[in-house]
Amino acid sequence: MKIFNTYSRQLEEFVPRMAGQARMYTCGPTVYNYAHIGNFRAYMFEDLLRRQLRAAGFRVTQVMNLTDVDDKTIRGARQAGVSLNDFTGTFKKAFFEDLAILQIEPAEHYPAATDHVPEMIALIAKLIEAGHAYQSDDRSVYYRVKTFADYGRLAHLDMSGLQSSGRVSQDEYDKESVGDFAVWKAWDEADGEVVWDSPWGRGRPGWHIECSAMSIKHLGESFDLHTGGVDNIFPHHENEIAQSEGATGCKPFVRYWMHCGYLVVDGAKMSKSMGNFYTLRDLMARGYTGREIRYVLLTAQYRQQLNFTFAALDGARASLARVDEFRGRLVERASGAAAGAAPEWVVKRLTAFQDAMAEDLNTPVGLAALFDLITDGNRAMDQRAVDAGAAGAAVAALDRMDAILGVLAAPEAKPDTEAEALLAARTKARAERNWAEADRIRAALAAKGWDVRDSAEGVKLKPRHA
Repeated sequence: MKIFNTYSRQLEEFVPRMAGQARMYTCGPTVYNYAHIGNFRAYMFEDLLRRQLRAAGFRVTQVMNLTDVDDKTIRGARQAGVSLNDFTGTFKKAFFEDLAILQIEPAEHYPAATDHVPEMIALIAKLIEAGHAYQSDDRSVYYRVKTFADYGRLAHLDMSGLQSSGRVSQDEYDKESVGDFAVWKAWDEADGEVVWDSPWGRGRPGWHIECSAMSIKHLGESFDLHTGGVDNIFPHHENEIAQSEGATGCKPFVRYWMHCGYLVVDGAKMSKSMGNFYTLRDLMARGYTGREIRYVLLTAQYRQQLNFTFAALDGARASLARVDEFRGRLVERASGAAAGAAPEWVVKRLTAFQDAMAEDLNTPVGLAALFDLITDGNRAMDQRAVDAGAAGAAVAALDRMDAILGVLAAPEAKPDTEAEALLAARTKARAERNWAEADRIRAALAAKGWDVRDSAEGVKLKPRHA
């Protein structure tokens, strides 16, 4: 399995520190609002990586943090007039609901920043002892960037641009150098009741130190993979490296760094002022499903910019309908028989899919292999060249693809009592040759999201857009 390492800017073979195990840290949400589709582009990429690692035979241990204390969460709690815990709890719950809707597999650990402040304080103490951090006159603690020789390596920065401007005394913060960053922020009135005691006085952790402390606690001082969006590369991930390696005596923090590209909407940066800012709930209110949204988020290779449009969502609906129709034909042809030897067209397309996904998660090529499989399979079935065993083998191939994509199997849906009653009424109308009434009921069922399908087993309801 090959991945693009941001550190080296090259494709590299993934070789974990411990054979057969992949330990990864993924930057999770700041829980001050509902996550938007740009956030979910990153979480989808990380889910795809997790699934591919498992398909490649690795045992995955994933840690995704929850940032529940920072300027945004504190400000939101104060504006809402509730405690920080109550305020962030609402958005934590919503986040996990959204993950389930998008079929994103749960991580092994979801550490919250507020539960790990003692670990952060201990890490800061190590940095001060090693000379990497200092307390300023304003009682905050800053990381001394000039003490870490590799600072800027991840982002490929020219460090000359981070030297002091000579105006430190007029700077908003009392820092030795303009490039230094806070690891502990002294309490001020804006923090309200959000405060912890520390050896340096009352205050709260800086954002960057949170991830260093949580990743080290749950994965150790050195681990395999760290992921996030390209906007995290600098300063957040750069600062994580400096903090973590500064505190551990320069033990290598992370072996592979992976970052996904930006998501734009209709070719423009997403923003509330432009009216193109969407949460998962916004899109579902327009009638789209989590499955359709997931499909769109998979269509671009993770390192490339993704242009999110409603036309793409409509296209996803059509593409998934084609997948469902193909699977339905195969299942009917298989008639419950065990999978037999896979035909050449199944082996060819499955191999192409697996090769694409093992080459840095190349989803466009992988999806092309999927639809080549559908084209080949439909042609073979039209020619009556697919027996029950071959159909079962093709279904098994779809399942192997879906173990990585997580979007090919339509979720099971059962009609409610009202829909069942309408179907019975339509059957009665047809028996009485009341075609107008039967058509009216069919339209009513369609409005409720159900298609009427005639089959060898009788009349059935199927969801219109699974």
